[in-house]
Amino acid sequence: MARTRVRIASLVALSTALLLTAGCGGESDSDTSARAGAGGAKDKPVVVVTTTWEGAFAKAAGAEDVKVIVPQSVHHAPDYDPKPSDLAAVAGADFVLYAPFEPYAEKIKEAAGSKAELVEVNLDNDVDKVGAEVARLGKLFGTEDAAAEWKTTFAGEYAKLTADVKAAWPAGKSPDVVTQVFTAWSAKLAGANVVGTYGPEPVTPAQLADLSKKKPALVLDNAHMSTGAVLPDSGAKQVKIVNYPGDDLDLLPVYRNAATELKKAMGAS
Repeated sequence: MARTRVRIASLVALSTALLLTAGCGGESDSDTSARAGAGGAKDKPVVVVTTTWEGAFAKAAGAEDVKVIVPQSVHHAPDYDPKPSDLAAVAGADFVLYAPFEPYAEKIKEAAGSKAELVEVNLDNDVDKVGAEVARLGKLFGTEDAAAEWKTTFAGEYAKLTADVKAAWPAGKSPDVVTQVFTAWSAKLAGANVVGTYGPEPVTPAQLADLSKKKPALVLDNAHMSTGAVLPDSGAKQVKIVNYPGDDLDLLPVYRNAATELKKAMGAS
């Protein structure tokens, strides 16, 4: 009986010591998980994105677990109708990234539930806007270091590409261009002189007449929203610019491809 009392007293003492350790400086699983979620190697956020465009922004910001709802093969992503399985995936996310112009945004919001944080993304490949969005998402995900590293790599690549395109200017002069509103970033990449914009609606006869008077050398058309030849009788070369990254969710090839197409249009080999 005496041995039983001693054994019970020892167990009580051990339990008390463990509780004191956990409450006074010990590291609980939840503490470790919380710090990992702030940029550590564990507990990376689960990010669901509507398209590869948002997905590329998320990946650039440091997200590793990224699920894309709209297949990259869909030419015009806003036309996609999310399936029940797509919406089910949203319910398990930590963050859901979407763009306000996507008509299924409301469905995404409804499916996200209380756990997921809905994040509206400014989808624009303008170099300054991309940098700002990647930094914002990196802070949100707790992956600031990864986002900063990507931005450094991106800045170096972008500088090389824009210098390469400018070296292809005809007669060393910045070309006059007309651009669709969502591809203006490519004009900036080329250092081009934007003399007019159009879209996203089809060009009206009045706009056509006005843009033709500008005598642009190039028309930068949005490959995802093309309505055919914009200025067919003006002599301007029409360049298809792709905004959406591929399934690898890498933004850099978008800029490389745009640079290649712009150089071709300006006569460079």
